[in-house]
Amino acid sequence: MLKEKSPSIWRILHYQPIKEKNMLSAIKPHPKGTRARVLLSSVFGPYACDDAYGSRTINPMELYQNQVTRVQGGFSLRMFHRSFGLLMLQANIDAPCTVLDFATRDRFIQELRDQPYDIIGISAILPNIEKVKAMCRLIRRYQPRVVIVVGGHITNYSDLDQAVDADHIVQGEGVAWFRQFLGQPLDLPVKHPATISAFGTRIMGINLSDKPGDTAAILIPSVGCPVGCNFCSTSALFGGKGKFVNFYETGDELFEVMCRLEKTLKVNSFFVLDENFLLHRRRALRLLDLMKTHQKSWMLNVFSSARVLRSYTIEQLVGLGVGWIWMGIEGKDSQYTKLADVDTRQLVKHLQSHGIRVLGSSIIGLEDHKPENIDQIITHAVSHRTDFHQFMLYTPVPGTPLYEAHKKDGTLLNEDEFPPADAHGQYRFNYRHVNIKSGQEEDFLLQAFEQDFHENGPSLARLIRTLLIGWQRYKNNPDQRLRKRYAWEVHPLRSTYAGVVWAMKQYYRKTPSMFKKMDRLLSDIYREFGWKTRLLAPLIGFYAYLRLLKEERQLSKGWRYEPTTFYEKNSQAKAVHVRRNSHPQTQPKAIEVFMASPRPALKR
Repeated sequence: MLKEKSPSIWRILHYQPIKEKNMLSAIKPHPKGTRARVLLSSVFGPYACDDAYGSRTINPMELYQNQVTRVQGGFSLRMFHRSFGLLMLQANIDAPCTVLDFATRDRFIQELRDQPYDIIGISAILPNIEKVKAMCRLIRRYQPRVVIVVGGHITNYSDLDQAVDADHIVQGEGVAWFRQFLGQPLDLPVKHPATISAFGTRIMGINLSDKPGDTAAILIPSVGCPVGCNFCSTSALFGGKGKFVNFYETGDELFEVMCRLEKTLKVNSFFVLDENFLLHRRRALRLLDLMKTHQKSWMLNVFSSARVLRSYTIEQLVGLGVGWIWMGIEGKDSQYTKLADVDTRQLVKHLQSHGIRVLGSSIIGLEDHKPENIDQIITHAVSHRTDFHQFMLYTPVPGTPLYEAHKKDGTLLNEDEFPPADAHGQYRFNYRHVNIKSGQEEDFLLQAFEQDFHENGPSLARLIRTLLIGWQRYKNNPDQRLRKRYAWEVHPLRSTYAGVVWAMKQYYRKTPSMFKKMDRLLSDIYREFGWKTRLLAPLIGFYAYLRLLKEERQLSKGWRYEPTTFYEKNSQAKAVHVRRNSHPQTQPKAIEVFMASPRPALKR
């Protein structure tokens, strides 16, 4: 147990904290139960900068810009994703609960000064450990009686209880833990939050609409992954290989949640945040039956391993609405069982021929990778021609079997040599690689991104091509449910996407190979959608081209993108806030939700 650094008298007499990892039997409920006021917070920003708190310019709070479209410049897909774990917790807490997501340090301090809390929860990944330390210090300074709870991937760090001044370190699924801590029943169904999967989407310098129906809803059926790859921190977080937690066991339960999200958010697409959604076959096929019965033309964005995908027929995948798949390719001749006996290039081609967009994920730095074969390894990855491609360094994260293997071999770098803030998979190895010298890995990683971009073109163009192929295949399908889905998916190709391709063609007019590719794609779009599209494309395209050039000028000057700050209270928290501020002289200027605009930041 972590020794208290400066315990207050109240904490000694009234609350004895415990430092154990998610052991429900060991939890002493909070004395206030569901009357306890709860704040749940992500780590403070800014994020896309180099600072003393562990932020790094090359590790922004953007999944795609960080790990997928990193070198695509103005063509990079820019977007942010909420801290979905915090929203899931808030939806299942009966106590007054406030979520503060993507705040600045000053905004976090303001909250500590303005609003009293009994419990403050912080969710983080290990590269943000310095921010968690700082937040704990701030909490002890401004609200010393608060019980601090730390969760998220950072809890895989074995010495976290010695590193941060927290009262509870909750590893794994937090809904049951918080219910027990607040004295709530543990056998209640899990309530799903109603929220979209992304915000602040921007590409080619154009901010995309956030109006209802334009962005998929987030859907979280399960957490953890039973496949248990040796590098997977998510699998480690939820118990390792063979372990997972289902929030919704059956297709009927999941269908009910999806219908509710469809009605509340006015959506017909879902981003399924589940490491291997299709692995739960009975649930998936029951969902398919219900979608057919109720004529739901939904589209699903899913994560899946190659072998699991191959266990379904293409009719089942298309019928289930699978339109986008994040699939691990890992590396040429890799030995992961999820890839055994699967021709991943052929699989990708087959999926795309049915309009299913594929994000392939490849690793740089597997055990057999070396300077002599890295060109072949990268070429193999790029030859998949996926719509998007993630490249990550082979990184041993605390808690994973890979980390334990390096620890046993004595090849891990200590934190003085390599701080956790830099172990994010887009910079250097946090260990001594047997074949690759320190510093080479960063060059190899960039080589992979650049080769993929230069050979296959902007991911947006690839996505448009796959959408067109799917439409041409299914536009006359006898199943009206399928025709309807492909029709609404392809709708942007009639106007905005046609204009985007027109702009790309202009952009690449001095690059013959890519110019021909864009010209061919634009001609195919014109041929499919006719004269209206021919008229609209140059008008939209000229605007998009000018925006693209402006975006690239901004990027060349060091422009960066920061997320919106969200401040959200559940109904119980709103009631408490109103009661505290019922006196006219102390009414706050704004309560409930604060959503600032995304914050561009120039390089300092």
